Amino acid sequence: MKQFQRLALATSLLALTLAGCDSGGDSIAVVNGKPVSQERFDAYLKLKRVPTQNSEWVERELDEYLEREGLAGQIEAQGLLPVEQVEAEVAEFRKQMLISRYFEEFLRERVTDEAVRNFYATNPDQFQARKVHVAHILLRTNPGMSDGERQALLTRAQEVYSRAKAQEDFGALAKQFSEDQLSAQQDGDLGWLQEGAIDPTFSTKVFSMKAGELSEPVVTPFGFHVIKVIEGPQVIKQPFEAVSGDIRYRLRQEAKQAELDRLKQAAKIEKKEKPEAEKTAAKDDEKRADS
Repeated sequence: MKQFQRLALATSLLALTLAGCDSGGDSIAVVNGKPVSQERFDAYLKLKRVPTQNSEWVERELDEYLEREGLAGQIEAQGLLPVEQVEAEVAEFRKQMLISRYFEEFLRERVTDEAVRNFYATNPDQFQARKVHVAHILLRTNPGMSDGERQALLTRAQEVYSRAKAQEDFGALAKQFSEDQLSAQQDGDLGWLQEGAIDPTFSTKVFSMKAGELSEPVVTPFGFHVIKVIEGPQVIKQPFEAVSGDIRYRLRQEAKQAELDRLKQAAKIEKKEKPEAEKTAAKDDEKRADS
């Protein structure tokens, strides 16, 4: 809440400062002895996106604008607020506004729809992957199992494989035996899996299989898998519509960072060293504070 109040105050005082800078153009009002120009008010209307052809709206905005100008001027005249602090807040608000508005315009011009499409077209490898469509039946293991229990589970997995190999319905077997409850309800279907994004042993096996092929039990940290390849490995490209948002975000981040670096490099900053006496006094203050 305090942050909001400070921002509101800085905004009001910034408007007062700008109004006080009016030196040219047609004056539309005088507030606390200071003229308010048409040019300044027009800039305000543009900021607030007020359609100038709507005279009633414009008149209403003008009344509120002048009222705030008057209020801010009277508050400033009371002398209750520390001038230096207010000026510092206004200056910081101005810098933040300049930086923000500049990058809004800069990125709007730099990262266009055409730029996004060009990136998609010239970097095809980033938007395609080798995938395979598989189903499995999982018999889970756990670290507390004895060797005998693991062997019994493996025997059971081999029996499931033999039944699938004998043309029993794989989906029915998945519903009956698989302990992966989610995929079991989908006839064991895991969908399209991306190469390298799953367990290495599982991945190596399924990407070496052909459509319709069954695997003998494959062991992973999850347990024993009987696997069926539904559709063999193939390269699948993500559609532009699915990745355009990510591309735009990436290009904007890269363009913003590059422009930030350029502007910082171009900025002429000369930091002056403090006189030796001030350095000594500062060190003495630190020592007294520590003691």
